[in-house]
Amino acid sequence: MGVVDKIADLEAEYGKTQKNKATESHLGLLKARIARLKREVEEGAKGKGGGVSHGFDVKKAGNSTVVLIGLPSVGKSSILNALTGAGSKTAAHAFTTVSCIPGMLEYKGAQIQILDLPGIIAGAETGKGRGKEVIAVARNADLVLFVLDVFDPFYLPKLMEAVESIGVRLDCNPPRISISRTVRGGIDVVFEKKPTHLTEKLAKQVLGEYGVFSATVIFREDCTVDQLIDVLVGGRVYADSLAVINKVDLVKPDFLKLVPYPFLPVSAENKYNVEKLKEVIYQKLGLIRVYTRSRFDGVDKDEPLVVRQGTTVGQAAEKLHRELKTLFKAARVWGKSAKHPGQRVGPTHLLADGDVFMVEKKR
Repeated sequence: MGVVDKIADLEAEYGKTQKNKATESHLGLLKARIARLKREVEEGAKGKGGGVSHGFDVKKAGNSTVVLIGLPSVGKSSILNALTGAGSKTAAHAFTTVSCIPGMLEYKGAQIQILDLPGIIAGAETGKGRGKEVIAVARNADLVLFVLDVFDPFYLPKLMEAVESIGVRLDCNPPRISISRTVRGGIDVVFEKKPTHLTEKLAKQVLGEYGVFSATVIFREDCTVDQLIDVLVGGRVYADSLAVINKVDLVKPDFLKLVPYPFLPVSAENKYNVEKLKEVIYQKLGLIRVYTRSRFDGVDKDEPLVVRQGTTVGQAAEKLHRELKTLFKAARVWGKSAKHPGQRVGPTHLLADGDVFMVEKKR
């Protein structure tokens, strides 16, 4: 039996097994085996080499990258044009966009790269309609913007499933799981928080599926078997997501109340909620503006340095100039993150929106 057949059999068994407390461990182990075999298939395909990808290799630019993903003819190009003025071709028929078209949204001092991708079709995650190439662009995105048509607004779960299938985890953080392999001694499992999804036995069984038989494994949060599998498989990336429903001017407002998940209603054609969409994108990306101060020239408020939330003063200094990484001695900070104006801090100090900082160099 080939690997693909084994995967099909395991997936069939998973689908037929009742989901309850008694079958949790069995289902978890099936998931681990399916994920391991799928990784083998993917690695085999990489080894054989694939065809050249035309039109989807776009270099990241700006402060952050947003990809537009949706079915054909939902108005992604119109949204790109409304946000950036990129001039992406639009038409009333499907598949107008046949390559990845970039545009740049300039907002609050930030430069946000927006990528308009070809519409994907059912089965895109298996390669239909060059779907894998299209969806794979999401691996380099900071935000996945799902665009839904007002006449088919319930397709979001399938779009999210397609993106998750290529190793993108949406709206969550990397699992806090530490695996330190040892030469001998078996597997030592440590739960820092009381587990509600995993047992020690299941964790060891899943680890064994991936050839880990001697290690210290620390779960620093209440993790699921899927999170453990993600850590073992590797290659996962994490991004936020946002859903918009386009062309809302074509239906009555009451119709939108039937949609069972959060979304932003827009009409790219009529510019309805476009400014609000820009603000939501900015907030979702977690961008903040900080300012530099010179000993002689004071604060430069005209040119903010745009960084992500969680950026340290050392990282911000390096963005100004690479040499500051080695020349950094200390910094003085004014603003929300400082305990007092001009607080002297080290490179690991976290900056807040609106902060002003001045770097002191080593002599």
